[in-house]
Amino acid sequence: MSLISLARRGRAVALVAGALLLVPLVAEARPGGGRSSGSRGSFTNSAPPSTNTTPGGAQTFQRSAPASPSMAGPAAAGAAAQAARPSFARNMMMGIGAGLLGAGLFGLLSGSGFFSGLASLAGMLGFVLQLALIAGIVVLAIRFFRRRSEPQLAGAGAPYARQGYDAPQPQPAAARMGGFGGGAAAAVVQPQPIELSGDDFNAFERLLGEINTAYSNEDEAGLRQRTTTEMFGYFDEDLSDNARRGVADRVSDVKLLQGDLSQAWREGDLDYATVAMRFSLINAAYDRKTGKIVDGSATQAQEVSEYWTFVRERGAAWKLSGIQQAA
Repeated sequence: MSLISLARRGRAVALVAGALLLVPLVAEARPGGGRSSGSRGSFTNSAPPSTNTTPGGAQTFQRSAPASPSMAGPAAAGAAAQAARPSFARNMMMGIGAGLLGAGLFGLLSGSGFFSGLASLAGMLGFVLQLALIAGIVVLAIRFFRRRSEPQLAGAGAPYARQGYDAPQPQPAAARMGGFGGGAAAAVVQPQPIELSGDDFNAFERLLGEINTAYSNEDEAGLRQRTTTEMFGYFDEDLSDNARRGVADRVSDVKLLQGDLSQAWREGDLDYATVAMRFSLINAAYDRKTGKIVDGSATQAQEVSEYWTFVRERGAAWKLSGIQQAA
């Protein structure tokens, strides 16, 4: 192939790749992005009991770090989860480096010298741009399949029915309790059911609104105050992804329509509560430059059913530990 042909091919690939990568991707709507993220202590791998609000049960966690019965556990888990996340830029650079190394080795083996395989600037540019094109297609595909079809608005129900309190408690695997160094002998903590008061349910409803507001305002301090470190890490990841794609996710008019207690238990010094909630909200994603809506609606409310798990140290305030989508 001639140098002119390679140059034309490189320009064509650049145009297609640029068009794909500049198209605003569909925003992941509301806190959690419509995914199941976080943990539920010893019950992380067990589905929460279904309730009248969500008779179909809950999805399993898609993003979760190992559970720990200490408040230091979520912090370590969040750091581990962030460290384990694959870096798109790192993977792409590794792919480019491997391609360039292969081109050099090909030139060396053919007797033309190591750099002969890299001599054509147009060919090298075309190779890099093709990688960008493939990466753009992969990102688009991932975002497409992550989308959740928006449910239609339904009528409101009663707030926080208490029937779910007597739901059967599944037996979990024993929780492990260890020191920061991890070398100490592990002690076994058996979760015990607990009772909640009206103040607890009021706190859950308040946190539903406050967390949505903080997420909409991209208020990291507000999110950090109301969530475990693990959940804050997921929210921060989603907000950073929105900024990278040039969109802003705005949430307003959050209203609890119905809620049931699914499960409440104690592990050591921590209390946990998983609550099924059906609520309405207005959610729209805006282009940061133009202010135009790229997804959702600024006027039409949507209805969401999710399981929110909260955790607190003895005597401290509740924090969000996990969000699971209703099945």
